[in-house]
Amino acid sequence: MAPKKNPLKLNKLQLRTLLLFQELASHPETATVDRETGEVLLSTLPHPHGDHVHIGGLVVSSTDASGFGNKSVWMALERKGLARSGFPLAITLTVAGIEYDTGLPGRIAQPSNH
Repeated sequence: MAPKKNPLKLNKLQLRTLLLFQELASHPETATVDRETGEVLLSTLPHPHGDHVHIGGLVVSSTDASGFGNKSVWMALERKGLARSGFPLAITLTVAGIEYDTGLPGRIAQPSNH
């Protein structure tokens, strides 16, 4: 039997935010990996300018990145065991958070043209 999609029942904003945190975790400019635990500290979060946010070579709608400034989203990810919140300064993704399949990759981020 195939694994259930979204087994932790994250809402749409939580899924989008987790996906963006996962993307940030893949960039050494924004992520510090703990080699012992596999967890990733994100202490440099991008700030929206205009209607978008840059994450590496990608651009994301500010609306899709609204969870970056939403304490409730961070706390939900922590309650579900996907992260440890240091809102608003930093967040640590657990291994479960890094590996969680949001079902969204490629749908909300586009290559940047600037």
